Amino acid sequence: MAWDIIHGAGLQDYYDERTEFAPRPENLRGNWSNVPVQVCDDGNAEVRLMVDGLRCASCVWVAESVLGRSHGVVDATVSYGTGRATIRWDPDETDLETIATRIAALGYSPRLPGEESRPDRDLLTRLGVAVFATMNIMLMYTSLYLGWWGGDIDERFVALFQWLSLALATPVAFYCASPFFAGAVNGLRNRVLHMDLPIAIGVAVLYGHGVAATIGGEHAYLDSMVMLVTLLLGGRILESRGRRRAAEAAASLAATVPGEARKVVGAAVQLVPSDELVVGDRIEIAPGGEVAADGVVATGTGQVRMALITGEAEPIPVTRGDRVVAGAVLLEGAVTVEVTAVGDDSIIQLMATELRKAADRGVRPTSTDRIAPYFTAITLVVAVGTFAYWFDAVGLDIAIANAVAVLVVACPCALALSHPLAAAAGLGAAARRGLLFRSSEALFDLADVDTVVLDKTGTVTSGDLSVWDTDDETLRIAAGLERFSGHPIARAIVAEASSRGIALPRGVDVKEETGVGMSGWVDDSYYVLRSGGPGEVILQNAAGVQSAIRLGDRIRDDAKKFVRSLQEKGIHVALLSGDHVTVARQVARVVGITNVRGRVEPLSKARWIREAQGQYKTVLFAGDGLNDGPALAAADVGIAMGAGAASSILIADGVVSSDALAPIEASFRAARACKQVVRSNQIRSVAYNVAAVTAAVFGLINPLIAAVLMPLSSAVVVWGSSRVEPMVARGK
Repeated sequence: MAWDIIHGAGLQDYYDERTEFAPRPENLRGNWSNVPVQVCDDGNAEVRLMVDGLRCASCVWVAESVLGRSHGVVDATVSYGTGRATIRWDPDETDLETIATRIAALGYSPRLPGEESRPDRDLLTRLGVAVFATMNIMLMYTSLYLGWWGGDIDERFVALFQWLSLALATPVAFYCASPFFAGAVNGLRNRVLHMDLPIAIGVAVLYGHGVAATIGGEHAYLDSMVMLVTLLLGGRILESRGRRRAAEAAASLAATVPGEARKVVGAAVQLVPSDELVVGDRIEIAPGGEVAADGVVATGTGQVRMALITGEAEPIPVTRGDRVVAGAVLLEGAVTVEVTAVGDDSIIQLMATELRKAADRGVRPTSTDRIAPYFTAITLVVAVGTFAYWFDAVGLDIAIANAVAVLVVACPCALALSHPLAAAAGLGAAARRGLLFRSSEALFDLADVDTVVLDKTGTVTSGDLSVWDTDDETLRIAAGLERFSGHPIARAIVAEASSRGIALPRGVDVKEETGVGMSGWVDDSYYVLRSGGPGEVILQNAAGVQSAIRLGDRIRDDAKKFVRSLQEKGIHVALLSGDHVTVARQVARVVGITNVRGRVEPLSKARWIREAQGQYKTVLFAGDGLNDGPALAAADVGIAMGAGAASSILIADGVVSSDALAPIEASFRAARACKQVVRSNQIRSVAYNVAAVTAAVFGLINPLIAAVLMPLSSAVVVWGSSRVEPMVARGK
């Protein structure tokens, strides 16, 4: 295949003149020729592999752009959240090893599935070295500036401080700033201009000028160089948080299926591994046991908690012909289940697959990434033009000084810092109000959300079953029947009676019939307590007189206010619940939501969200249950309630740490404040660069003045970012 490509390009002399095989990048490891790939319906091949060394959103954007333009590659998506690349290619045009080599050539490390990752911890080390050098150089340069201002500093100390500063600045230039140089070189090699190029040029020019100036006894600008590298490394570390959680979430989800099952074999029962079950097998489920595979009830009756699918704590009665799923818990009764789906076809495995696919979303370039190519090109053209003009008009010394002033004063520090500093301020503002985001990307996405989808149980409601409506006498008698039962409905009735200060009578000859209800004597009268439909139980005496107890989840105190505040912002709010339609509508009516769906299964929630996204909607989903994982992953922004299932917390973009919805509303304010501050910072940076570069071009400022102006522009960005917290507090 390689011979065909080279021969077709007219480069067949390559084979006659080469003396050895072409070297391969050192960071390409493993046998890529034997990696199993998936063959798609259209004949293309597809694979998912890990990519180490992706340190920021810009890295991901560059990797995705270059891969997408590579020969033979049909589609490439690189996920910032998981560090995983999904690549589809034409096997007649290229192969996986060639693609892996392409990734390695960008400076990243492709990793075979199942291999251990190599931790990328050197950014923090580089930052530590840069901070140490910067602090010491700034101390010495402060002495130099004060000495020159006063005019009485000894020349021997000037030379000493300059040479010491050069010694400290050298590792910053060659070690600390190397990621920027690598990014610039790889970008040029692959015809991509991004923010690393002007940064690398600025560092190189400042260091080169510093070496020449120190040797010649002139003033250098090494303080500006080390400060630039330190600030940008700090910003890059801020951008590297919250990654690779989807694999953990999928593993957590799959782990909820019991490892063993009681398989019916003739008249006996055998304990077998769950993964050995096949469709048609029958398994027995004892009280308190978990269902090991998807199936239908063949014999028996019981009460099953289907929280895995519905998200609801209230048990569901099942009898012959009813469906149950792997991971469901049989609270009462005994049933035999006929297996209908196993392995990858089971509901729980389909949910895990949805998590992995949705988490592998590509990263969108930031506004800074989009500005960077134009900024870089204009800066270089202006610097070269300035040098050419002054060299022709005056001479080499003035030409170099003015060109350096252009590059220094136009250094992209302020522009590059506008996004991470505002993001850090916004993340802090959201965290102080109870919502912890895993990445700044999710926070900025929140500013564009126009549709909020809420789960019911554990999100709009507290997740605890409680009595909504009944009279004291009915409650007293029901509590007498239920006082020794461990059923969720019984606990809710007894808790409500206790909260009302009702003395509980003692029931006599109380009987509990699975799937039916309770019966017994209270105060010398016979009563029956049975289900009356969704969210209701009926108490009936011997004469047939009935009274009802309405139950449901306790609605959060701030739910109605939360929904109203979103609607006032023009955001559409919907409620998707696995609970009965009647119950879902009751909750929606109380909090003011008109778009409500009941009996919605996990994958259906994810499909609803994707359909909304197909209508150009930006969707936030908030949920808490294990069943909410696919919806959290599919949404543009997924928010998990902190008391929810571990897998929902792992897959979510943000976690609410308090028992309320108010943190989500506050985070909307933080996100919009961040976006406004970034836009303002970028406008200030562009205005500053236009004015300062114009002055440098005309020789109105020298490199020393430029070095002073450069950190001032960064200080303006820092000041702008500090406005995020006051804006959030004022409700902007």
